Amino acid sequence: MTSVPSTPSWASIGDVILGRREADGGKPAVTYRAAGDRFLLVEYGETVFDLTLNFFAQSVLGYIAEHPIAGVVETMPGFRSVGFSVDATRLRHRDLIAELERIIDAMPPVDGLVLPSRTVVLPAAIADSESERAVERYLQTIKPDAVNCAGGNNIDYTLQYNGIDSVEALTEHITSTDLWVGFVGFFPGLPFMFPLDPRNVLFAPKYNPTRTWTPEGAIGLGGPCYSIYPVESPGGYQLLGRTIPVYDMQQRNAVFADDPILLRTGDRVRFEAVDEAEVTDTFKAVHADRYEYRVEEGVFSVSEFLEWSAELEEPASRWRDHRDAAAAATPVP
Repeated sequence: MTSVPSTPSWASIGDVILGRREADGGKPAVTYRAAGDRFLLVEYGETVFDLTLNFFAQSVLGYIAEHPIAGVVETMPGFRSVGFSVDATRLRHRDLIAELERIIDAMPPVDGLVLPSRTVVLPAAIADSESERAVERYLQTIKPDAVNCAGGNNIDYTLQYNGIDSVEALTEHITSTDLWVGFVGFFPGLPFMFPLDPRNVLFAPKYNPTRTWTPEGAIGLGGPCYSIYPVESPGGYQLLGRTIPVYDMQQRNAVFADDPILLRTGDRVRFEAVDEAEVTDTFKAVHADRYEYRVEEGVFSVSEFLEWSAELEEPASRWRDHRDAAAAATPVP
């Protein structure tokens, strides 16, 4: 009889946390986690929603982009974390951690960071028919009693969840703030974007279960996070509208000449409200290379952002209280 090898106990695997740096000098805590022989996961700060943690993680990645670390194959940014793929024959975890510690030692505190940041202006049709088509398909094929799809759209639910009384007011919230691109991923070219103006932070729970189809260019909201669906795909964010292409493997427009992915971490996206016909026509113009995207190079000062947002704390607090009260009275999917 062939014996079956015993499975090692969890206790024999060892601690996956390889190092920990406490918060100090205006810089967040850092945790280094083993993720197998060829990966290291680095987490900045604690498990809270704090944009400054993303600013810090992006700054570390920006330094590495300019000063590559020998043996690092690829970096994979998240909101407050970075995954490092390493060539284990050239770089050991402990040596990578030592190099990352050196980088952090040389960095300024969070409030002294200045990041490269483009402003990308995109037209947006709020409450568009393609999003409604996705909702209708969901009702017919997956969950006919979905509370977030009542009325054949996600707009009504988002209004209720945030205590907003009209599509016009919703549009004002969406278009009155720049959206910070915290990271790009999940699908190629899919940006995860967060409002910079605290007076315009919207919330919405995700679908349960998810959709099987979402139109290209759909603008979604999940939690406080916006996304733009780069291709037709499944999805779970509430659909609020539609914009123009942010990803094109065929690189049919000049903006995609160097990279089929439009948006980068650190970009600020600004939506401008237009009617749906303009978005549809612009889709065609993009693919014919007759549309020029509005992209402006710039920088983002964290200290200026923190000073500005602190000045808005009183109206932002009133808005949070109003929004949270509405959310508490609204059923979740």
